[in-house]
Amino acid sequence: MTEVRTGDGDVDAKVKEWMEWDKNETTREEILKLAKDGEVESLKKRLLHRMEFGTAGLRARMGAGYSMMNDLTIIQTTQGLCKHLLQTCQTACTDGVVIGYDGRYNSDRFAKLATAVFINKKVPVYLFSRMCATPYVAYGVLMCKAACGIMVTASHNPKEDNGYKVYWGNGSQIISPHDKGIAKSILESLEPLPTSWEISDLSGPLVKDPYPDVFQKYNEDLSKLVQFNDDVPSLVFTYTAMHGVGYPFIQEACRTVGHLKVIPVLEQVEADPDFPTVKYPNPEEGKGALKLAMATADANNCQLILANDPDADRLAVAEKLKSGEWHIFSGNELGALFGWWSWTHYRQKYPDTPAKDVYMLASTVSSKILGSIAKKEGFCFEETLTGFKWMGNRSHDHLQEGKTVLFAFEEAIGFMCGSCVLDKDGVSASVVMGQMVLYLQSQGLTLYDQLNNVYQKYGFHLSSNSYYICHDPPTIEKMFAEIRNYNNTGKYPESCGPYKIKYIRDLTVGYDNSQSNNKPLLPVSKSSQMITFTFENGCVATLRTSGTEPKIKYYTEHCPDPTTGMDRKSAEAELQDMVQCIIKYFYQPEKFGFIARSS
Repeated sequence: MTEVRTGDGDVDAKVKEWMEWDKNETTREEILKLAKDGEVESLKKRLLHRMEFGTAGLRARMGAGYSMMNDLTIIQTTQGLCKHLLQTCQTACTDGVVIGYDGRYNSDRFAKLATAVFINKKVPVYLFSRMCATPYVAYGVLMCKAACGIMVTASHNPKEDNGYKVYWGNGSQIISPHDKGIAKSILESLEPLPTSWEISDLSGPLVKDPYPDVFQKYNEDLSKLVQFNDDVPSLVFTYTAMHGVGYPFIQEACRTVGHLKVIPVLEQVEADPDFPTVKYPNPEEGKGALKLAMATADANNCQLILANDPDADRLAVAEKLKSGEWHIFSGNELGALFGWWSWTHYRQKYPDTPAKDVYMLASTVSSKILGSIAKKEGFCFEETLTGFKWMGNRSHDHLQEGKTVLFAFEEAIGFMCGSCVLDKDGVSASVVMGQMVLYLQSQGLTLYDQLNNVYQKYGFHLSSNSYYICHDPPTIEKMFAEIRNYNNTGKYPESCGPYKIKYIRDLTVGYDNSQSNNKPLLPVSKSSQMITFTFENGCVATLRTSGTEPKIKYYTEHCPDPTTGMDRKSAEAELQDMVQCIIKYFYQPEKFGFIARSS
């Protein structure tokens, strides 16, 4: 190859390195064209910066360069993961690794490249022979007693993205110190071994297909989680896979437990990496994402919609109200319903088990409703940092202590029903939701009716969550810095508009004035921004950055004191006013150029 010079020595060195290491002609040509065209700034972004490997693994745009998802960065990442695994797990070469992939572009190829890296080091691989739901990998790690697992997926991200999600041997997503150890090992393992590119034949003795066994055993465990009496009528619901992998797994789950019948949204039920009918393949985005599902349900006189995201680890639910309108339940509302049902169903089966041995968990940005239910019913509630990696690992700890973990959730429509999968699971959550709806129908109730019953019994927990988009990390850092030095006072704000602040917890810098030593109980992470405000009126608001998307999210919840006599309508109005104050005084979107979430 004729060497191309851009005039920037650092860039030229990286272009030369890329052309020597990369064996994929498409991405080689992409870098070569940028160099020939003198696109120095683009080359700097692609070659002088690497994707950061964290507790979410990797997630980024697909394309050429070290800051993007491609063959070379997958090989480098897996070489680092393999090195760390061999250093920390003495039985890795007998336990092996589980690898699965979704229906996105390049997912199956990335999974095969990762497989090649492991078998080159004599580490056995359980490679799924076809695309699978993300919870199948988490389940498969435990079933196969593997040392770790990898799922190639970008979940609900746009079609241009892909990702690399890592589970440890306990079936949960990795947390520290493994994330740091893997990141360090990646940087020590950047030059790809020539054999890592050889994926034409992966049929050797070190590669096995776990799909049939995982498929069978996962559904056997589902039949233990969800059981119906023979005289129970069938429930028909409309289902969309959002152009993802979920449909065959939902079909089998419903066949296994019985009494649940699926009407698929035909336009969205097959995996399609172009996601042609939705701008964002995320059922959490509301009516825009569920438009076709609502049309299908209306055409079939169906009152219930269940929707998985493209890798089937999340669940969205919509119910047609008596008015004819569709109500799309928020993640917090679903968390309240699942929490109520998990406890009710458990108590029906095990009336004499001590409540103190039973746990439910939620992330700190999610509704506090489980805490309110636990306080009244006597079981244990635990709050963790954001992300199922924390809830999964804490659930594993409790299980090791002989405790029962019934349920965990976070507001971004992620639900863990039972403890066979220590991660969010949209497949098991779907059939548990079906069981709940059938029970409520036998009582003459809808989901919406029961949600109001839960709030009446355990207190109103009204939430309003959204986000702003910003593609410039320094601008986001400046916004948070101004909150920590509010109005140049060198202190945090004492109020937000007319609303007085009682406590502030900053998990980025490690400050919490609700504690006597001002030190937070939850772990601190300097790599992400996260501040929680507790107001004197009982409202809690958390502002945080996303680990996988260019978003600055806010989560607010109002739990008015019942003694104040404030009704639901007044509480909702106060909450919305508080949200506007948070946007005006803390976010300052006009000043920083933030883009509001599109409706």
